[in-house]
Amino acid sequence: MRIGELAAQAGLTRDTIRFYEKVGLVEGRRLANGYRDFAPETVAWLRYVRTAQALGFSLAEIGRLGEELRAAPDAAEALSALFEEKIRIIDARMAELAALRADLDTRIGTGCPLRAAGQAG
Repeated sequence: MRIGELAAQAGLTRDTIRFYEKVGLVEGRRLANGYRDFAPETVAWLRYVRTAQALGFSLAEIGRLGEELRAAPDAAEALSALFEEKIRIIDARMAELAALRADLDTRIGTGCPLRAAGQAG
């Protein structure tokens, strides 16, 4: 299928598909006339990519994990493990953000809020 049809079916722009091809997330073959030709299963893969992005996975993670998941004997179990790891990362980031918020909060109204906490001057 040509890039325009793929874009329409996947709900993406042609530029997005070209970018995904450039970074190795999709692969199309070149026809004699120079047009890209993509396999029909590329539509499902692109929908997977968009869903994974919405769940917080970067394109690099999707590219790397996509191969792992295709090779996994039980994709549902492998996905659950990936989701658990992503939740751990999110929890750690939330804790970092809470500490940052608390630090900022203690600096409000201190005269020079860019001085290190407890530093006189």
